[in-house]
Amino acid sequence: MPILSRFYGIVIRMYFQQAEHNPPHIHALYGDDMAEVDIRTGEIIEGDLPPKALMMVREWIELNKIDLLNIWETQEFKKLAPLE
Repeated sequence: MPILSRFYGIVIRMYFQQAEHNPPHIHALYGDDMAEVDIRTGEIIEGDLPPKALMMVREWIELNKIDLLNIWETQEFKKLAPLE
């Protein structure tokens, strides 16, 4: 699973397998916690993150939503800037 970005101890990944492709989402890992987060809504699909980590993931998704949806559609991996 390629790593799209890393920031504040959070690792953002996306699967590139056809079976994984609905709805568009990213995998956010923070310590022992992991969540699948919907790119369009920012809602957790599965898993859990501490509230502060989830807030940062949602902010990062909003800043990169167009690129994330493009990566999802094309499956052309590229690194994205971390949250600063």
